[in-house]
Amino acid sequence: MTRIALVTGANQGLGFALAEGLAARLRPQDLVLLTGRNAQRVEEAVTRLAGANSRVEGRVLDVTDHDAVAALAGELRREHGGVDIVLSNATGPLSPERTQAEQADHYIAVSNGGTHAVLRSFGPVLRPGGRLIVVASSFGTLGYLDPRLHPLFDGVSLDDVEKAVESWRTAIHDGTSEAQGWPRWLNVPSKIAQVAAVRAVAAQRRERDLRDGTLVAAVCPGLVDTRASRPWFEDFSQAQTPAQAAGPVLDLVLAGHVDPANYGELVRFGKVLPWLGGDPARYARIEVS
Repeated sequence: MTRIALVTGANQGLGFALAEGLAARLRPQDLVLLTGRNAQRVEEAVTRLAGANSRVEGRVLDVTDHDAVAALAGELRREHGGVDIVLSNATGPLSPERTQAEQADHYIAVSNGGTHAVLRSFGPVLRPGGRLIVVASSFGTLGYLDPRLHPLFDGVSLDDVEKAVESWRTAIHDGTSEAQGWPRWLNVPSKIAQVAAVRAVAAQRRERDLRDGTLVAAVCPGLVDTRASRPWFEDFSQAQTPAQAAGPVLDLVLAGHVDPANYGELVRFGKVLPWLGGDPARYARIEVS
């Protein structure tokens, strides 16, 4: 059977490395769909993968357009009977040169709204034995959030996560977010919400998926040296290249056996990060305005 893989945010950085790695490790009859919102960049990225082991095709996809995400999922259901691998990697850019409030709408729309759209649309078309993976980070554990906010994300539905994200976004704009306990740096609550969304979806599918060998999970690729990460960290001595970071993620995705311990969890280098782990003060030191 032909395997169908899709990567969002795949025209550069880690997303490109994930698409490249899939194209190298899948079979010639398999298909990797490399997606991004800029048609020229998607075309250029596909050209860079000419001669890969598997077939690679580009698709223009803006994950903030939920109708477009649903339409692509429907297309793959009609043409291929579904999809086998989905790597939700698209994320919005963050710059220290602009205030967090100025960037909140677009960042949240891509990183969180896009994640929700992928989970909602591609979850139902994921074939048995498939992989539905959201690329998050180690910031995505609930312990990094003020305890007052834990009930918004712990043991809740995807609808509840979406409501919590909208409440956070509203608080940013009306100036009450810090008083409510939200971290100033957008990246922290955004990643927590991504992992909470994965956990919410996984909780509804767990029994069937484990029976079928299907994996729904979030992954932390570790610190990756990219244009997006460089403004935020001073020490890159231990940072990975995108290709290096993609390796453990693809090992998880392409493993023949699904470890039930990984299901619905945030996995970093093959190990689960405890959902309640983290210190709310740790990332308060990052200077943002």
